[in-house]
Amino acid sequence: MPKVFVTRKVAQAGIDKLSGAGYEVEINPQDKVLSKEELIYYLREGKYDAVFCLLTDKIDKEVFEAAGPQCKIFGNMAVGFDNIDVPSAKEKKIMVTNTPGVLTDTVAEHTFALILSIARRISEGDRFARAGKYHGWEPMMLLGADISKKTLGIVGLGRIGSRVAHHAAKGFEMNVLYYDVKRNEEFEKESGAKFCATVEEVLKNADFVSIHVPLMPETQHLINAERLKMMKKTAYLVNTSRGPIVDEKALAEALKAGVIRGAAIDVFEHEPAIEPELLKLENVIMTPHIASATEETRAKMAELAADNIIAALSGQKPPNLLI
Repeated sequence: MPKVFVTRKVAQAGIDKLSGAGYEVEINPQDKVLSKEELIYYLREGKYDAVFCLLTDKIDKEVFEAAGPQCKIFGNMAVGFDNIDVPSAKEKKIMVTNTPGVLTDTVAEHTFALILSIARRISEGDRFARAGKYHGWEPMMLLGADISKKTLGIVGLGRIGSRVAHHAAKGFEMNVLYYDVKRNEEFEKESGAKFCATVEEVLKNADFVSIHVPLMPETQHLINAERLKMMKKTAYLVNTSRGPIVDEKALAEALKAGVIRGAAIDVFEHEPAIEPELLKLENVIMTPHIASATEETRAKMAELAADNIIAALSGQKPPNLLI
């Protein structure tokens, strides 16, 4: 009977799929992120045929070696796979898969929730009311910014970026600018979006900038002090992609100095640590990497990760094979 190791408790729907396929499923008994040493220990002891892993697991050459020659696949329950040393997996002839598509709408919705919240000062207003500071309506109290008919800049027009742009154009009649390594003329016709040849063009002209690029060496600190200064002083930055794409120290300084008006972020440069200066600011909203955190979507992600593993162990090509 094939054995699958699950690195942390996930939605039961995924576990049920693996068990239903006749596999012996073992779940990390500690509900925490395993250290590299702990993960290596479990893999060496268990001799698993597959590993169901998460974006918080750092999978490198030593981890693949610990998995042993019988391990056929590491099924990552995430869209991104910057946590996995893909060249080492290829060298070891271990398959790597991800779970794209099923979380597109959920992350796009959370992104727009952040846009609405930072523009209308929702978190700040909530803290204000809870602190007993509300003593009646005032004409100049907690003034925010309109969203309708403003300009949204999308950096990275993939599945999620294009969905955010759709909500903006169709729901709020926003003008959409976008930068991507590949132009999408069909999307431009559907949404009225305008292609920008550079990231800088988007930053200079948008009222809201939403980041949707994968984390790669080329995108680390894509948004830095220099680029933040290119944005309008009235503009807002939103990031639901990966934390290291934004230089957090530079963002904190820009927010303190009024270089931009506000920011809303769901991901952090050194997760779970957060830049201390950001925690002191009112003009930033932070959520703890929960953009895909709905019951429905996390269940779908777990099921898709399980489907990838089942296909691999059945001698078939997994539906979301990266290598």
